[in-house]
Amino acid sequence: MADCLNITDIRAYGYTGLLPEEQTLGQWFTVELKVWLDLRPAAQSDAIEDTYDYSAVIQEIQALIQTSRFKLIERLAEAIATHILQSYAVQQVQVRLTKVSPPVPHFTGSIIVEITRDRPSARSQGIVQI
Repeated sequence: MADCLNITDIRAYGYTGLLPEEQTLGQWFTVELKVWLDLRPAAQSDAIEDTYDYSAVIQEIQALIQTSRFKLIERLAEAIATHILQSYAVQQVQVRLTKVSPPVPHFTGSIIVEITRDRPSARSQGIVQI
């Protein structure tokens, strides 16, 4: 599938982290989201019902970041990808999650995890159509 939609710089304050301070005080996260889906229906109809409602997705991702309490950012990225695949008719999702200011001494950079997940096909789920 060649069509894809990118949503960048989704920001939210959350409580994912290994250290107790991260779980209590929280920190900023950003998400870059890429979803693959067929955009032809929306391109032909010009109707929001025929595409991916990215305003709702942004709010859902922000809520996930704000309410989840995981130790690892890998787990938070997986939760976001799983939510997108279960909630929307997309074929594939890529989540790039950034911990903006990780509590690492003498480090001013960011930590980024990037995962790509596909929608499971009926065959891979053990479902055979006759």
